[in-house]
Amino acid sequence: MPFRIEGYVIVSADGMLADAGHVMPDSLKFEGDKRFFEQALDRAALIVHGRHSHEQQPNSPKRRRLIMTRKIKALTVDPEMPNATLWNPDHASFEEACAFADVASGTVAIIGGPVVFDMFMDRYDTFWLSEAPHLRLPGGEGCFVGVPERTPHEVLASHGMKPGAPYVLDAAHAVTVTPWRRMDWLTHPTRTYTSP
Repeated sequence: MPFRIEGYVIVSADGMLADAGHVMPDSLKFEGDKRFFEQALDRAALIVHGRHSHEQQPNSPKRRRLIMTRKIKALTVDPEMPNATLWNPDHASFEEACAFADVASGTVAIIGGPVVFDMFMDRYDTFWLSEAPHLRLPGGEGCFVGVPERTPHEVLASHGMKPGAPYVLDAAHAVTVTPWRRMDWLTHPTRTYTSP
């Protein structure tokens, strides 16, 4: 299938995507990153996330999505969100879930949490890692499985990804986003790429 798989997350200096209560605090929300994230999701054909992740943006109800959950077996339409498919990866493949959601091509945006990110680690074309270097969230929830024992950079590198040049999203808080790409992307320059 002609899918392009892209991941998106913003993390604190210690690699956290949420605080100790598993909630993304306001201190990890920056206007520049929010704009970048919203524009990316508006371009996506499909969004994939867990039951506790949601972007909560004005266009969110219009977006087609897969919600990963272990609470169901068969693929089913979410009764609360008609554009969402509930998906248990133990009982259906990603491709089967995409077909059920009537998505056959385009960009698939993976937006978390850690277990969902981990499922696609060997499939990302690009992972967009936003970082807030002046913020720490001790005891928080790591962005990937294995964080904070390893840094987010070490996790991505261990799956054959390499960082590109970072882009500044919020100069006042030194927030940047770095595209991490598969090593084979460098040998396929004809692949499409849009900078933020």
